[in-house]
Amino acid sequence: MKYQFVRSVQVLQSLVQSWRGLAIALLCALGLILTTANRSVAQDIIRYPIPNSDFPIAQAVELPTDATIVYLSGQVPPVIDETAEPSSIDAFGDTQTQTVGVLERIQGILESLDMSMSDVVKMQAFLVGDPATGGSMDFSGFMEGYTQFFGTEEQPNLPARSTMEIAGLVNPGWLVEIEVVAIRP
Repeated sequence: MKYQFVRSVQVLQSLVQSWRGLAIALLCALGLILTTANRSVAQDIIRYPIPNSDFPIAQAVELPTDATIVYLSGQVPPVIDETAEPSSIDAFGDTQTQTVGVLERIQGILESLDMSMSDVVKMQAFLVGDPATGGSMDFSGFMEGYTQFFGTEEQPNLPARSTMEIAGLVNPGWLVEIEVVAIRP
């Protein structure tokens, strides 16, 4: 009987050691998971440039599967001349001025979400034909505004982008509307 008791105690001690080892292994694994889970998602974003081109957009952007995606609604330009007719281009400026105003709005929204323009991975720009350019969209004016925010030394990250000419926006004075998708860092 004494032998069985001693053997039972030895088995219990062995089980306790096994459980202690398992508990230590689980705690180590949990620690490893927690330290690697805080890795910056921005580091995992892959931006593919257009081959043999210096055009300031990405050909494609690849996101990690655990990325938090933030969709911003389309933004339109602010009024720059309060004395102008509210539905006129004069109230909002030319395409370049409107592009800068829209991108400043987007920048402000992103900053309020603890994000920045460098987190933008996709952009859609809707441009209306400008009567000053014969009714065609002013793509070069758009690019003059766009390149103040993207592809700069301070902010080199480029989004995948589509730019299209559309017939019109809700306010006849608006020549630009831009919507973006960003990834939370």
